[in-house]
Amino acid sequence: MPEFNFRSPRLFVDAALAAGRTVELERNQSNYLGNVLRLAAGETILVFNGRDGEWQASISGRKRPDSLNIQSQTRPQDRLPDLAYIFAPLKHARLDYMVQKAVEMGASLLQPVLTRFTQVNRVNGERMRANAIEAAEQCGILSLATVAEPITLDRYLGQREAPRLLVFCDEAAVTADPLQALRSERPASNGIDILIGPEGGFADEERAILLRQPRALRLSLGPRVLRADTAGVAALALVQAALGDWTGSDL
Repeated sequence: MPEFNFRSPRLFVDAALAAGRTVELERNQSNYLGNVLRLAAGETILVFNGRDGEWQASISGRKRPDSLNIQSQTRPQDRLPDLAYIFAPLKHARLDYMVQKAVEMGASLLQPVLTRFTQVNRVNGERMRANAIEAAEQCGILSLATVAEPITLDRYLGQREAPRLLVFCDEAAVTADPLQALRSERPASNGIDILIGPEGGFADEERAILLRQPRALRLSLGPRVLRADTAGVAALALVQAALGDWTGSDL
């Protein structure tokens, strides 16, 4: 496991990073560094953009931080595992939590899907992206997960690539050993999609369509019914432990 520097503040910047470059700070970034962290000119932080790795940068500015001077690279760019988190949206704080945890667990794509029993039909994409960035900043993550626009479950199933493994978690599935069920699958070199349904569960017709998908694995998460946000964390942990980069494999 690479050695991270968790003592230095980390900041995402949407600009190219290279030694000698100057990056102008946005107002909220300037406020965060100057008023929240109480950092002044000459002090250093770590910055990343999801493309050029992680860099050490010094703060510039007279009255408040207004720019960063990029100095040297501290870590090269990596890539996320090919792990897509597909989910029925939840309300506000629970959606924030779910996005943050999916990013922490290594998801490379966050795709909201609208199902028959989805309770939330409007999703704030900017807020989702802000939560994804915050999780990456706090957890030493270099690559940013893609935040997609909501689509219907039918459309998602119609456009997904057949060779990918589809793991859909279903409280109606027969209770068994989910870790063993995942380990019995072939190596997931074509990527994995993890689908978590809404709080009301999948409709019968949706479940039937899911079972007809190529490389579909209907997974139980144990004898207890989990809330959707809890189910997401549990499913991501199981997949990473059985088939993902927790095993050292190149997903």
